[in-house]
Amino acid sequence: MKTKDLPTYEMPGFDGIGANEYIMDVTHPGMVDFISAVDTPYVWELNIWYHALNVGFRTRIAGETDFPCIYDGRVGIGRTYAKLDGTLNYAGWLDSLKAGRSYVSDGKTHLMDYRVNSVEVGGNDDIRLAAPGTVKVTLKAAAYLPAIPNEDIRRLPYDQKPYWDVERARIDNTREVPVEIVVNGKVLAKKNIVADGKVNDLAFDVPVNESSWIAARVLPAAHTNPIFALVGGKHVRASKRSAQWCLDAVNQCWTQKAPRIALADQGQAKAAYDHAREVYRQLIAESPQN
Repeated sequence: MKTKDLPTYEMPGFDGIGANEYIMDVTHPGMVDFISAVDTPYVWELNIWYHALNVGFRTRIAGETDFPCIYDGRVGIGRTYAKLDGTLNYAGWLDSLKAGRSYVSDGKTHLMDYRVNSVEVGGNDDIRLAAPGTVKVTLKAAAYLPAIPNEDIRRLPYDQKPYWDVERARIDNTREVPVEIVVNGKVLAKKNIVADGKVNDLAFDVPVNESSWIAARVLPAAHTNPIFALVGGKHVRASKRSAQWCLDAVNQCWTQKAPRIALADQGQAKAAYDHAREVYRQLIAESPQN
């Protein structure tokens, strides 16, 4: 994809590495727990996730290095920070990851204690509004940048490594970076922080006019999982255009994957894709014209 817009309605080729069949898999209940990020260009990763969130899916996001395939310098370039209760152990970390009590990061950018009203990210509760209104978003944000910009990173196109790095978020020649609140893929609020390693307590008043997913990000350095706000008890159906993009993506993905599927498995694979097509057709019918 050529643009850095999010979401974008450009159609990728689905002919390389990355999420690819996620767009089909996510329509099958229980098949997908999370989508990985940080190991490929952020537009590729976030765009497919944003469109899926816009039509009501609730896949979590997780950081990945893909060592030594994509990044061969070290592990930990793409990170997941998860909040645990009690003892720190791997099983607890996995539970928090699956619940979405986490954020992805380049390791130099942090979005902690993210809440909307009294609801903490990764909890069991949605925010329920009887009618459109305003919600309070709070979080603790921190980042670190040296005083002098690293032009070797800043001048790179977004599709060259390092894909996620807080240097790319730097505002001009300052040490400031923007913390943005994203609602159904659109930035509705923003505050700048100084990336000096200090923790900032941030609060935003954000309008919610329809059932929505709400997340915080420093692009492209860190991204929280979303919190869901339901208006009038309705499911998130943010965009007919997103639903159509998802259907078109399934069709495009099939053109690339079908020739590589063994003949004996073609019937089962086609049925899986047909199921996804039907789900997205229904979501198109349920979604508003935007």
